[in-house]
Amino acid sequence: MTIQNAHQLKGKTGLRRLINATRYSRDGIVAAFKNEAAFRQEAVCCLFLIPAAFVLPVETIYQLAAIGSLFWLLIVELLNSGIEAAIDRIGPELHEKSKFAKDVGSAAVLFALIHAIVVWVCVLLQAFVL
Repeated sequence: MTIQNAHQLKGKTGLRRLINATRYSRDGIVAAFKNEAAFRQEAVCCLFLIPAAFVLPVETIYQLAAIGSLFWLLIVELLNSGIEAAIDRIGPELHEKSKFAKDVGSAAVLFALIHAIVVWVCVLLQAFVL
């Protein structure tokens, strides 16, 4: 595939490209919400925790850390869902490389979840104990 052909496949440039990219992002979020239970659960938690972060009696940097840890979790979950979809698209048969990709993606989500929990525990300790 030549660079010219690749450019034609990508579509528009400038503002039209930005609009298309935003639409694709929205479609991805909607698809993840519809099809991925873990993403749905995490997104619903974020609907409660993000506003809660703004009312915590801590400095703004702690609020941003708490919110950032939630966005990081959602980002990693979306990437993991993409990996799983790509592997499933290749085929249903079991393969050690497919298992590796899915397991590593799942481990990334686990680390992001642990990170979010640790950050929130530290922020809550800062708010109510220290």
